[in-house]
Amino acid sequence: MSDSSHSIPIGKLLRADNSQFVAGCRVRELETPAFGSLVRASLVDDTDVYGLITNISINDDGLVRQLVSGVSIPGEYTADNRYNRNLPVEIHVLTIGYQSEGQLRHQLPPRPPLSLDQLFLCGSDEVARFTSLGAGYLRHILRLTDQPIEELLVAHLSQARRVQDSLGNPEWYEDACQRLIVLLRDDYMRLTQVLDALSELE
Repeated sequence: MSDSSHSIPIGKLLRADNSQFVAGCRVRELETPAFGSLVRASLVDDTDVYGLITNISINDDGLVRQLVSGVSIPGEYTADNRYNRNLPVEIHVLTIGYQSEGQLRHQLPPRPPLSLDQLFLCGSDEVARFTSLGAGYLRHILRLTDQPIEELLVAHLSQARRVQDSLGNPEWYEDACQRLIVLLRDDYMRLTQVLDALSELE
């Protein structure tokens, strides 16, 4: 299992399948996770499932509906609702790899995480290790059909590029872009959209 000393616990699993999963957390834990971040779910059998945050949603509840209908909301009411109550905050994650028996793979895991498995935000060491295997895992992002994949790629690749540049591997980002070009060579319109979005990182 990955060394959690470089990871930050951010929630627990609500539901999952082999290709994606959803974790729940409290509002106070939202200061840490961000769109496009690499995360890890640790299973009880010492398997780690890796994924990228594709969406963070904050649903309403009965009390919130009552509060927003008021003319003015005292600050203490807002603070109490955000930090003392369990607001239904959901972190949606796309599965992009897993680790079992010390072997890291950019493939879908043989089984998904289970409810209440812990979700961790990966530190720089884990980001470096996962991305150093190459950019083959980017194919998982491209299979999304209901997400802004261009924005997800920009958010993730900017994080991974910073980590790899700090390790003296500036060629990693160029290799990742070349991988995307190969994967999208038969979809010119989508390739153009992806490259246009990635131009913001230049």
